[in-house]
Amino acid sequence: MKIFQEEVLQQFNHFYKELDDLYHEISTATGLSDSAFDVMYVVATLGDGCLQRDICREAFVSKQTVNSSVRNLEKKGFLLLEQHGRDKQIYLTDQGKEFSEQKIRPVIQMENEIFMDLEPEERKEFVRLFRKYVDIFERHEKILLEDLK
Repeated sequence: MKIFQEEVLQQFNHFYKELDDLYHEISTATGLSDSAFDVMYVVATLGDGCLQRDICREAFVSKQTVNSSVRNLEKKGFLLLEQHGRDKQIYLTDQGKEFSEQKIRPVIQMENEIFMDLEPEERKEFVRLFRKYVDIFERHEKILLEDLK
């Protein structure tokens, strides 16, 4: 059985998955799993002292996955956790800072350069349309999840 899907939606899904695959190739090249790369990326962009829940929120990764990646990165010597009240704040070690400079910063710089290759109006329109798509998707997803139960 073949299920009909709009051709433009097929293209969008293809591009989305292609981009996801490109990020996977990048994380693999850095020697990290996708989730560990996400953790290092978010810590690099938010800065020292962020919390695991900050990483979950920014990377859309589960708490369990973030916790596991943080523990593995701590074992590798990239991260240090410090207890502050009820929260454990995450800090880059010297080794983690060096890794971030060598492996994470170039990715962020590449992303910035790519985004800046779009015209200012294209950037705004891209973000606006993608936000609209995600908002509509989220509304429909809630209904679908109820129907699937």
